[in-house]
Amino acid sequence: MRWFNLATSNAVTMRSLRVSMVVGTILVAINQADIIIYGELSFSHYIKILLTYCVPYCVSTYASVDSMMNSDTTD
Repeated sequence: MRWFNLATSNAVTMRSLRVSMVVGTILVAINQADIIIYGELSFSHYIKILLTYCVPYCVSTYASVDSMMNSDTTD
């Protein structure tokens, strides 16, 4: 329960959103730029793009919460 409370706190959520927007945009540009430029987006591409943003969000959230919980135990 504590993990979830930390993960949904404003500080963690905002940090994860910023990381997700930067990293996700870079990854979409690398992996999907040609499809976007040529207008060949299908439903599956939209799902892949959505997941491309979700992964860095989850990684950033996990790292932030893990760091917060570990710093509590070392104090």
